[in-house]
Amino acid sequence: MNAALHPPLRLGVNIDHVATIRNVRGGDHPDPVRAAEIVSAVGGDGITAHLREDRRHIRDEDLARIQQATNLPLNLEMAATREMLAIALRHKPHAACIVPEKREERTTEGGLDAAGLHNTLVPIVEELSAAGIRVSLFIEAEERQLDTALRLGAPVVEFHTGQYAHACADGDRAQVERELRRITDMAALAAKNGIEPHAGHGLTFENVQPIAAIPQIAELNIGHYLIGEAVFVGLENAIRRMRELMDEAR
Repeated sequence: MNAALHPPLRLGVNIDHVATIRNVRGGDHPDPVRAAEIVSAVGGDGITAHLREDRRHIRDEDLARIQQATNLPLNLEMAATREMLAIALRHKPHAACIVPEKREERTTEGGLDAAGLHNTLVPIVEELSAAGIRVSLFIEAEERQLDTALRLGAPVVEFHTGQYAHACADGDRAQVERELRRITDMAALAAKNGIEPHAGHGLTFENVQPIAAIPQIAELNIGHYLIGEAVFVGLENAIRRMRELMDEAR
């Protein structure tokens, strides 16, 4: 692949579930800051952290500590609320990825309905952008959602790969191909319109390469799987292996 035509593929590591384990018992161990330091040491390109309304994993005080611990850019995942906007403006992460959020869900389920939430998103995107924070919208790979991102002036979209991951787990090859085609087409359309496409959710060693091979995709954000693998092989080895697979696909 011609590197001059397509951007290098970055790996952002979501460290939320290190904090989840910490919070189960209380106290300070394991510390998500240590995970951020490991990501930096083994060549990760960024840290992703989702500050949820219920603070089930990452907590407010973690954000500054993560920012102080490494020079890696912080991608703050946040709901489209005034509370989260105020926190983002206070901490000024490199990027803010606006995601859907339901209190009862175990993890983010599906992409943000940016089209349906257009009027809510307008002032949030404007205020984040004015503060120098790079705005990303976590959306389904659908033209309607991408068109809304364009109208909002969001420089980045992250395509939800959950349906692709489920199809891979189910062994449904036809559905896998449909999902890959959908993501590939929307990534090309995003790039054509000056929006940088990212992707994430449910990506594993087994299914990452077809997504990584999409030439316009500039970044993958992967968390739960890497933290789970770290239990068995260590976080350093899990990140290195994911990086190897991504590079092979490119």
